[in-house]
Amino acid sequence: MFILDAHLDLAMNAMDWNRDLRQPVRAIREREKDLTDKPDRGNGTVSLPELRKGNIGLVVATQIARFVTPDNPLPGWHSPEQAWAHTQGQLTWYKSMEEAGELTMVKDLPSLEAHLQLWNDGQPNDGKPIGYILSLEGADSLVTVGHLERAWQYGLRAVGPGHYGPGRYANGTDATGKMGVAGLALLKEMERLNLILDATHLCDDAFWQAMAHFHGNVWASHNNCRALVDHNRQFSDEMIKILIEKNAVIGLVFDAWMVVPGWVRKKSTAREMNCNLEAAVDHLDHICQIAGNAHHVGIGSDMDGGFGTEQMPYDLETIADLQKIPAILSKRGYSEDEISGIMHGNWLRFLRRAWG
Repeated sequence: MFILDAHLDLAMNAMDWNRDLRQPVRAIREREKDLTDKPDRGNGTVSLPELRKGNIGLVVATQIARFVTPDNPLPGWHSPEQAWAHTQGQLTWYKSMEEAGELTMVKDLPSLEAHLQLWNDGQPNDGKPIGYILSLEGADSLVTVGHLERAWQYGLRAVGPGHYGPGRYANGTDATGKMGVAGLALLKEMERLNLILDATHLCDDAFWQAMAHFHGNVWASHNNCRALVDHNRQFSDEMIKILIEKNAVIGLVFDAWMVVPGWVRKKSTAREMNCNLEAAVDHLDHICQIAGNAHHVGIGSDMDGGFGTEQMPYDLETIADLQKIPAILSKRGYSEDEISGIMHGNWLRFLRRAWG
């Protein structure tokens, strides 16, 4: 089945992790087997050949660069200008992959429909460029709100204003506090440019403020449920309900600590915690029960988003294993139309409405 994955940090892996994503996953792991600079070295799951193998022909791919103040313990850049420059390096990697025929940017309805026609022509995926929709995860790198139009011009189509901790435009996971003047101005400019608001990572205060002030298209690229894993990174049922009211789609994410309660980073293992795809699908099913339908869920895997197989469901060896999900959904009573909607159709309906 054709899959749309709404959250992959491809450029981060290429530029920060120094992974040549044109190589097979096994080759990337072998090259990293003696490295210790990142917690997931040797455990990567995503590469362009593996995406093709899994018939994952369209992804939402990120730019990401955090700004940190001197008192912020999180890793990041020491000025917005440095963060902006880093995202421009990531953009250059995407463009170089386009030149190599590996990727193609999808940024409007004509490019979307043309790409879908290519990937559903019945021919083998080998050699087909993978489509990517460009998203900004955390808006810190926008030196001014005026930089947003520059980003839109080069193809940016979605923005998550916050990430982890305090942000220049919005506070994110593990932080509190509403958006200030700059954050509200960012939302207004996003509306003007018809950029999608990604509600993922917004702290509760910023989330509810954004829901009240933003009147454009909203999705949550990679988010699970607080009712199943009680943490502020997850959505409460009340948050899920307002997103459903706004015709949003919420992407299922596979970071183990967001899938099962009680996960301890660097200590827990997926098998001892019974963290598998069934447990992940519980989150998806919870949203469907709240909605009363399967129209507001999709896949937003976040695989290799700073973690690898050491912090994922044990039955996900590479991203191609997302193809195991339809059978799980079928066993739970989801219809063929509902399953195709979850794997790609809900995101496509959202994009056709947003870009139409």
